[in-house]
Amino acid sequence: MDLQGTSFIGAGRGSGGAGESRAVNPVSGEGMEPAYLAEGEESVEAVCSLAAAAFLDFRERSGVEKAVFLRAIADEVDVLEEEIVSRMTTETGLPEGRCRMEKGRTCGQLRLFASLLEEGSWVDARIDHADPDRAPVAKPDCRSMWRPMGPVVVFCASNFPLAYSVAGGDTASALASGCPVIVKAHGSHPGTAEIVATAVRIAVEKCGMHEGVFSMLYGSGRTIGQSLVRHPVVRAVGFTGSRNGGRALMDAAAARPEPIPVWAEMSAINPVFVLPGALRERGDAIAEGFVGSLTLGVGQFCTNPGLLIAGGEGRSQFAERIASLAGEAAPAAMLHKGIAEAYQDALKVMMTKEGVETLAQVPVQDGSSQGGAVVLGAHAAGFLSDQSMAEEMFGPATLMVSADDEAAMLEVAESLEGQLTATVHATEEDLEMFGKLIAVLERKAGRLVYNGFPTGVEVCDGMVHGGPAPATSDGRSTSVGPRAITRFTRLVCWQDFPDSLLPPELQEENPLKISRIVDGKRN
Repeated sequence: MDLQGTSFIGAGRGSGGAGESRAVNPVSGEGMEPAYLAEGEESVEAVCSLAAAAFLDFRERSGVEKAVFLRAIADEVDVLEEEIVSRMTTETGLPEGRCRMEKGRTCGQLRLFASLLEEGSWVDARIDHADPDRAPVAKPDCRSMWRPMGPVVVFCASNFPLAYSVAGGDTASALASGCPVIVKAHGSHPGTAEIVATAVRIAVEKCGMHEGVFSMLYGSGRTIGQSLVRHPVVRAVGFTGSRNGGRALMDAAAARPEPIPVWAEMSAINPVFVLPGALRERGDAIAEGFVGSLTLGVGQFCTNPGLLIAGGEGRSQFAERIASLAGEAAPAAMLHKGIAEAYQDALKVMMTKEGVETLAQVPVQDGSSQGGAVVLGAHAAGFLSDQSMAEEMFGPATLMVSADDEAAMLEVAESLEGQLTATVHATEEDLEMFGKLIAVLERKAGRLVYNGFPTGVEVCDGMVHGGPAPATSDGRSTSVGPRAITRFTRLVCWQDFPDSLLPPELQEENPLKISRIVDGKRN
């Protein structure tokens, strides 16, 4: 595919005018062709106008029609797999196997939401029939369900060029809900974004959708990104990235005359607690699994285990084993130089803190985009006295905290901010002694992992990928799995409407045969 280096403005292409940039191969450090042209305010206005027009049509499309559209996007991404993988490996330094796996995940998410739409019960239809004879006041007929909010802006993630980007989970769930999507492409993998956006555009045309149902802009997040969030047409935002970036978007959205929700996934250190019995019985196996999780993808996962808390006898030997295994992990290129530099800066800050010692550090080439595994150590008392020790080091680094007893572990757990995950390695005997720990962690994290590791995020109905702030902007939902669809919807009630004016999901005869709650009973 010949890449053009321009934005997608409905069915047309942008012409730039606000500067240009190039992707940089993180392995070689060389700039890549073509140059990508940044758009200005005129293009922001154009895509928002198109999205507003598209919403009037798209919100009324049936679940089956939208399902066909999502499957078409997945099919077109499949068709372009070789072009996607080739460009993605060069832009990101990720191995081919990881790229293909992420492509499969991306298409799987699209098809999962298609199946959800075909079944139809996700709208949570509820019907309460009227009772005109109720005294002293007659009861009205009330019927409600989830409805789409309007155009959604999706910011592509740097660390997932497919699964959390142009046709990733935020886009899939927004489209599934009936909302047009405007994508803000990420500057580190613009070519990958262009190829995937091409697949989406082909699907738009094949399915006869309004051209404004999908657009994608290149440009600075601080300029067009902020402009998109502030635009009155936009009704919600999906974001995966840094805490600073997420907070900036949240502030912009809150400052609007009509504030809108920002579903931001930001930062987490995903604590792993190793209890005494588990350490005694399988310490070596836990160490091996932990280091594998820590170094997976050069530590560039939002679920990377950045904090390890160990208690009981044998902690010193466990720390030595962790350090030894981490020291054997080869350094590798991080996704781009900005991430690599931020990682090195975070390490320097953490290593200079009082009470922190370096247990292992894999050397990297000066001036490169490489990231090497690092294991730091501290005692629980020191960790509790310095809240900054709990800050994220985005990369293959962890802080191992030694806890003398249950009280120290509970104090560490209570001190933590909101997390995406919290992991516990334990035996049944451990849980009898440390029973309060699970209850504390439930308040702190969106997903609790038992005797496993947090880096794998299964795409399924039961998954929760979210958590209390600052892991996310709102811990009441998930960005992975079918329930992500409700982030871009709102509840609407129809009171005393005639059947002919009701959505099919709420009509008396239930023509779509979906599951509903009628007069308090599920049927």
